[in-house]
Amino acid sequence: MPDAASTVRAGVRGLIAAMAMSGLRDFTANIGLLEKSPPEVIIERHAPKKVKRLATEHRSAIIELAHWAYGAAGGAAFGLLPCRLRANPYVGPVYGLVVWLGFELGIGPLLGVQYREQRRPAHRAMLAIDHMMYGTVVAGRLAPAPEVRP
Repeated sequence: MPDAASTVRAGVRGLIAAMAMSGLRDFTANIGLLEKSPPEVIIERHAPKKVKRLATEHRSAIIELAHWAYGAAGGAAFGLLPCRLRANPYVGPVYGLVVWLGFELGIGPLLGVQYREQRRPAHRAMLAIDHMMYGTVVAGRLAPAPEVRP
């Protein structure tokens, strides 16, 4: 059973991974491979009018904070997985893909973000890649915690 420290550590890695995803998304958007991200669409559709009226840079900051909070929560959830499972080097990237698919097939449609059929393959590939990166960072594969080293 995982302890509180491993859950907190994974939550912090989730926060950092979400920040890294933001950087990757900025890059891929700037070179034309990524359209609007899911957090952007959610804020556009569901944020209170007060948020929607904010200047673009302030609205962007709220989008980032929401994404980072979601990333931290996803990281903490990863930290709740059994140690034996977290030790597998493939679990992190697979977890990232599961998080992405969970959003695409569950949370997104519930929130009315049902534009996945309109996305270009490059957009979908970029989201898959950045979620695999997220899972790799969350799993600590780059600097594993002592309790999950194989």
